[in-house]
Amino acid sequence: MGATGKTLIPAQRRERIHEYLQVRRIARNADLCEMLDVSEATVRRDLERLEERGILERTHGGAVLSQRIRHEPEYALRDRTRSEEKRCIGAAAAALIEDGDVILVNSGTTTTQVIRHIPSDADVTVITNNVSAALDVAGAGFELILLGGEFQPRSLSVAGRLAVENLRGIYASKSFLGVDGISPKYGCTTPSSAAAEVVRLMVERTRGPVTVVADHSKWGVVSNFEIATVDQIHRLVTDGGLDESAHQELRSHSVEVIVAGAEPDSSSQKRRKDG
Repeated sequence: MGATGKTLIPAQRRERIHEYLQVRRIARNADLCEMLDVSEATVRRDLERLEERGILERTHGGAVLSQRIRHEPEYALRDRTRSEEKRCIGAAAAALIEDGDVILVNSGTTTTQVIRHIPSDADVTVITNNVSAALDVAGAGFELILLGGEFQPRSLSVAGRLAVENLRGIYASKSFLGVDGISPKYGCTTPSSAAAEVVRLMVERTRGPVTVVADHSKWGVVSNFEIATVDQIHRLVTDGGLDESAHQELRSHSVEVIVAGAEPDSSSQKRRKDG
């Protein structure tokens, strides 16, 4: 029989926890207590030490594996990844747009799906740096404004000084933002400093709700440049693969979680009071 947590030294327990997270990415304190046969206080101490080493981030009642993205993937590669989940997320997010809205949308394959799902005859104005999406809906009836700036070939977007200057003259009623990672501790991040500058300003220029659109694989991922803290976002539109502990963590920050394709559940969603 293998050793239990009570016979393992702390370094061995922590290695077990690390191995568990490498497989599952998310862990609840209760599950770790059962696996190691130790108290919750012991598990919390082990998680604290692992967090200090940058291996994980502690959440309400558990932990999530720290994952890093240092380089921006090519747009075409991202577009082929979790395409069905992104399509459903885009449709659910587009349903939040109302006639009269002026919305800001950044670059990304999931935000492209948001723009694709806006009805052609909608009475809305879409302002974006997303070149790919602009080309996709070139014949749509709604007003589409493409920001100027330096072309970013990896993301099929524009960024830089001109894009920032354009944004400074805009106030939007809503924004829909794609991210490369979302983390309880480090917030929403991206590997591109130019993209981060644009999106941070989009958040600043939004008078109403800021909505992040991201599939469940982005949870716990951290990249180089912060877009927004978790407290700055009002809603996350995601897919059904997001773990319940992530839902709980987001609700603790008053972020409404909308699961694409699921019926709204008022008991499990909490709207930010100022949203």
